[in-house]
Parts: sequence; C-alpha cells; structure tokens
Amino acid sequence: MVALDRKIKLADYELVDDAHPALYVGTYGKYNEGSLDGMWVDLTKFDSYEGFLRFCHELHSDEYDPEFMMQDYMNFPRDLYSECIGEDTFNKLLEYCEMDDEDREMLEAYASIHGRDYATLDKAKNDFIGKYESEKDFAEEVLETYDNIPEFIRGYIDIEAFTRDLFYDYHFENGFVFSC
Repeated sequence: MVALDRKIKLADYELVDDAHPALYVGTYGKYNEGSLDGMWVDLTKFDSYEGFLRFCHELHSDEYDPEFMMQDYMNFPRDLYSECIGEDTFNKLLEYCEMDDEDREMLEAYASIHGRDYATLDKAKNDFIGKYESEKDFAEEVLETYDNIPEFIRGYIDIEAFTRDLFYDYHFENGFVFSC
C-alpha cells in the first residue's frame, strides 16, 4: 500500500473508487443539527489510524472539536463497521484493504464459521485445507489419498456417511474447507 496518509490533503483528495472499502465520515454535531455533511473516505489511501484522523480533522475543520461519526460504509463486511471506529477496528479494516479478492473470500468464509472477532487472515490460512465444489468432492479426495484400500472394497464405502463423519473434523463454507 502506498503510504499516502501523511501527505493527503483534502484539496488533493480524489473521489472514492466504488470498488474500494470506504466510510462516509460526518460528525455527531452536524448530525444533531440535521446535517449529513461529510464525505466518502477511501480507506486504501491511509496506512495508519493517525493519518485517517488527521484527514477527518481537515475534512471537518469547520468544527472546533469534531466527534466523528461513520454514517455509512461500503465494500467491507458489516461486522467491521461501527459509527465510532477505534484504532483496533481501523487496523482490521486496513488489513482487509490489503487483501486480494481470494483472501477476502476465504476470510469471509472463515469468519462465518468462527466469527469476526476470532477470524484473522493468518488463522484462516493456517486452518485452510483447500477449495472444493462440495463436501463430497473433498471426501472423495481424502479417500483417494489412502493407497492401501483395495479397489474392490472402495465400492462398498458409503461416501455420504464418510463425508458426514469427516466433517466432524472439518468445516465447509462457500467452497472453502478448513480444519477445526
């Protein structure tokens, strides 16, 4: 990621790319006065929480002590969004911004199994087994790894029962298989 956050100025800020993770940043003061004045802020432009805050202060420099309100979000998971974004959550958003599409898809599958608080890309990659069309496809591949099962016996194996039992130790979500 290009470290733009120390240099980015409101006057030089480019419009948000519709594909980038972004927040609509307003303030509670303006909102309480009936105003939604704010701006979509592209999170890929920042490499730190401090840089993001500096930009938001410049954006709302018409207020003495603005209390920032994240009024909307786009292109990142709902459970990473909050009206008040602290440094920990912002850092998770930055991590999300740096992922490629395949890693994002894998993390989303992992998070739906384990929850967002537990899910990190490192944990997901550590537990990742592979991507398959179905649980049955994974089970068939596992069976193929056992060289010592004679071919005539393979016909007697109940693949549905084997698949069901196998997934006591694995999780399947959106094509991704993870170990427990």
